[in-house]
Amino acid sequence: MVQKGDTVLLLDRRHDHLKGFIPPGGKVEFPESFVEAAIREVKEETGLAVSDLVYKGLYEYVNPEKNDRYMIFNYISSSFTGELLKSAPEGTPVWVPIEEACQLPMIDSIKRRFPLFFEEGTFEIQVEWDNEKDQEGKVTVRRT
Repeated sequence: MVQKGDTVLLLDRRHDHLKGFIPPGGKVEFPESFVEAAIREVKEETGLAVSDLVYKGLYEYVNPEKNDRYMIFNYISSSFTGELLKSAPEGTPVWVPIEEACQLPMIDSIKRRFPLFFEEGTFEIQVEWDNEKDQEGKVTVRRT
């Protein structure tokens, strides 16, 4: 998440299954670190070079039936340089007022953790995946 005053940078995504507003992010490419991946993804998706990332928390899906886990590491930064891309493959980068962000179309997993970026401390959210229903099951939120 990139913050500028009382706004955050989100991507207005209009393709595949992740339509709506999402923060920049993506997968870690071996052997880069999680922080290196976050910096690279923000640059690729927005044109901004972020620095001074602050770890905010972990969002994870666990699938007990398949003994599988998918983890999302969440960072925030208000230090950046560069110019926003006019458009990008992942979506158009736009500055959105923090107070209005959760009123925009946003998938549940992002809406669930969005307010936690602006609280003191860190968070851990664990979501059990229900294979039978092919949807989220039990959700546990921990704040530290």
